[in-house]
Amino acid sequence: MTQPAVELTDVSKRYGEVQALRDVSLKIEPGEVVAMLGPNGAGKTTSISIMLGARNPTSGTARLFGLDPKDLKARSRIGVMLQESGVPGMLRVTEIVDLFGSYYPSPLPTAEAIAMAGLEEKARSLVKDLSGGQRQRLYLALAVCGNPDALFLDEPTVGMDVEGRRRFLEEIGELAAKGRTVVLTTHYLEEADQLARRVIVIDHGKVIADASPAAIKAQVAGKRVTFTTTAVPDEGQLDGLPLSSKVIEGHRVRLLTNEPENVVRELFRRGVQVENLEVAGADLEEAFIAMTHREVHA
Repeated sequence: MTQPAVELTDVSKRYGEVQALRDVSLKIEPGEVVAMLGPNGAGKTTSISIMLGARNPTSGTARLFGLDPKDLKARSRIGVMLQESGVPGMLRVTEIVDLFGSYYPSPLPTAEAIAMAGLEEKARSLVKDLSGGQRQRLYLALAVCGNPDALFLDEPTVGMDVEGRRRFLEEIGELAAKGRTVVLTTHYLEEADQLARRVIVIDHGKVIADASPAAIKAQVAGKRVTFTTTAVPDEGQLDGLPLSSKVIEGHRVRLLTNEPENVVRELFRRGVQVENLEVAGADLEEAFIAMTHREVHA
């Protein structure tokens, strides 16, 4: 029988008086693409650290391919891209990828790992001369250079420009299509919606949702009403509307409501200048906010 790529069984973690995780149990099967979401301090980073053997649980057990996460046989099958990483600045891109690849039994060719990260033109550059987004792509090259069975990505696109993010997501999608296990944490919930087939939401140290993105979005009643406006509406123009939530970002307004027709009718009646109106089902961000009752900040 195939072992799960990752398994946590009744895992709890305490830091002094702080209970970071509370009896978390989950399995991630080989080939799954899973997004772990949660507000800051919810416990998702601690969960990932325990999966990787970087931290020990206070109670419960963690397994990586059926082995202790500290076992080199398990570690040789994973690639990790952390939000904050550090590599020697005076090495060239090819040199550092060569070095990391040498730690694995069956690494990818260095040029292939660099190409997957979109760094061909910077292959001979010193690490210290890379921009923030290029350095993030280097970390992806280091994560995939060992040809891992499972890839762990912690906020991987922070600092990337739009084109860099697009290419990165395409590469991760291709890895997933080849049967690699991908475990992703991100504050960009559209990335989770695009990549993941399963979403695990952690809040206050507990798993509060574990389902497909579509199933999680379906838990949120109501519709999303979005529009732009030349004149930003004041609070009085939105007072009394049957809203579950509202977000005003410059001239863009996003409302969540169970009564979209009444809301739109009332907006026009109150003289709100509505342009580019769109009414759609709730997205993953609204579902996340509804579950955790916290706003999301990229």
